[in-house]
Amino acid sequence: MAENREKPAVATGPEDSYQPSSNGFASRNTTFQYLRWYFTSRKGWIGDYDYLYLITPNIWPLNRKYKDYKAPFYGLNDEVPILLTLILGLQHALTMIGSIVSPPLAIAGGAFNFDATITQYLVSAAFITTGLATCLQVTRFQIMKTPFFIGTGLLSVVGPTFDILPIAFNYTSMRYASGTCPIAADGTQLPCPDAWGAVLGSMLCCVWIQIAMSTVQPKVLNSFFPKTITGSLLLLVGVYLISNGMENWGGGSNCNGGTGFYKLCPNISAPKPLLWGDPKLIGLGFSVFAVIVFVEQFGSPLMKSASVLLGLTVGCAISGATGYWSRDNIDAAPAVTFLWVHTFKLSVDGALILPLLIMFTCEGVSCMPDILATAEISGVDIEGIQFNSRIQGGILCDGIGSFVSALGTGLPMVSQAGNNGVIVMTSCASRRAGWCASAFLVLMGIFGKFGAIFGSMPPSVLGGMQVFLYSTIAVAGIRVLGLIAWTRRNRFILAAALAFGFIDIVQPSWFDQILAYQGSNVNLQGFEQGINLIVETPFIVAAVVGVLLNSILPRDKSSTSSDVRDIAGRPVLDSGL
Repeated sequence: MAENREKPAVATGPEDSYQPSSNGFASRNTTFQYLRWYFTSRKGWIGDYDYLYLITPNIWPLNRKYKDYKAPFYGLNDEVPILLTLILGLQHALTMIGSIVSPPLAIAGGAFNFDATITQYLVSAAFITTGLATCLQVTRFQIMKTPFFIGTGLLSVVGPTFDILPIAFNYTSMRYASGTCPIAADGTQLPCPDAWGAVLGSMLCCVWIQIAMSTVQPKVLNSFFPKTITGSLLLLVGVYLISNGMENWGGGSNCNGGTGFYKLCPNISAPKPLLWGDPKLIGLGFSVFAVIVFVEQFGSPLMKSASVLLGLTVGCAISGATGYWSRDNIDAAPAVTFLWVHTFKLSVDGALILPLLIMFTCEGVSCMPDILATAEISGVDIEGIQFNSRIQGGILCDGIGSFVSALGTGLPMVSQAGNNGVIVMTSCASRRAGWCASAFLVLMGIFGKFGAIFGSMPPSVLGGMQVFLYSTIAVAGIRVLGLIAWTRRNRFILAAALAFGFIDIVQPSWFDQILAYQGSNVNLQGFEQGINLIVETPFIVAAVVGVLLNSILPRDKSSTSSDVRDIAGRPVLDSGL
């Protein structure tokens, strides 16, 4: 459907017969009449949409009516009834909850060892910054007197990136090992807010490379970062994070072989502490995973978009009923919160500069397939000048979103395509739903009790959700790799890049003794720490290897695909490497 199609007639009464006029006052009067009709009429509020479709489970015989049903399609700027806008906005917000809460919870507990108060705050901050960045992405406006835009103008959402997690985990491990993060007498790692302040300060310095990339033509970016590289990065990030999710599923990352306060999971002061991997803890995580699968199979469209939230709800209900969950942190949480309620001392750590520069460079490229997918299902052009400007605006919006988020003590941001399923199911790509989703996300962040729920849930419940979400990242990488031409050259680049990435995953300490400077030169020590952080972070070392090989390997006849294909063009036999 064309993006700029005319709005369908919405009413036939005399008050709705607007006459176009070049007079400014008449134009404003016409707009007022339309808004009055839109917010006061039944058609403006409810319209003709079949709302029963959204809540009908996929169970026979309840689903007979909607077996071959296709909901009416709403384009980017089409008029959508107010009630439907609210429902679909909530759907998009619910779809994003898992990917919003997982990164701050992962770094708070698994990297910086923050207490429940700071953890809850980071979750709330993530909701607020996500809502603001998504609103900017959906709105889209041109920078004055320039050809550049901010935002895609699509119903494309922006959320915390998972790519920061491997950097945060490796960075804090390095700081605890060097003694620059506090450790108790019994070896327990204590909260390290200064390390998070160093990450925030370094992000503010490094994000400018992504902002600068928005001025480069997408074709040029793709030549340096083809799908062979971006797909492998997504695959490595997903596989790497699954191990972290599984540690939480078993009871928590600190208590896996922990001592002292973390001898039991999640700690010895928990209502029912158990050894890591206890069947009861595994069962709690499995309840979340099972509900997600069940809802996907039998749930209504509205339930499917909230499957992760429903899984967490069931897991929390079970853990609460069986005594594994304490309400103390929720009761102590403020009713209302906002950004900067908690602050961190900003600094810049040289060890973070190179890894973050590479991460933001990868972010600038990895968002392009997501924007393409959203544009395609939204019925707008996926090539040409306007589409390229959407790509440019999306990259710039991600960079600005990361900068604003870091100023607000939050995680870096990236465009995501996780809500595309909602667009397909509901046939609504209207930006009004995106603005409504942004408002819901900001409200979720402002209400402090909402973030406290996620910050207080047992790690096993969180782990069941994380393993599922992290697996979807790996699947996204496989999907991108499925789009490449499986030439000998591409397979060689992919094999070399994945080799170093998987080494970091299966043997994380392999590089520890190679650059282990013990001298007094602080600058040299910081430089070597930066190199170690690059080499020991799977997707970063893979990006370096992949980009290098893609730049130097010749594109000769040996790069021609030797796949044997059938009449439809599908490969059926591979005689190459």
